[in-house]
Amino acid sequence: MLIAKVLPRLFIFKDKLQEIKLSDPSPDFTPENVLNFYAQTYPILTTATIEGPKIENDTIQYKFLTQIGTKG
Repeated sequence: MLIAKVLPRLFIFKDKLQEIKLSDPSPDFTPENVLNFYAQTYPILTTATIEGPKIENDTIQYKFLTQIGTKG
């Protein structure tokens, strides 16, 4: 028998070589809404782009790729 279940979303970004995992504030939010929501707490996310989704470890993962502090 097949069982369908909703996978939780997880949002990840790196800050100073530390990986920070953020929970989903609302399943009704788009990934862009989540990025804007967390940008209030983490200003580095104001210029971030979104990569994903990728299913891994029974979660739907999105990565916020920050641009601050990179050369080139």
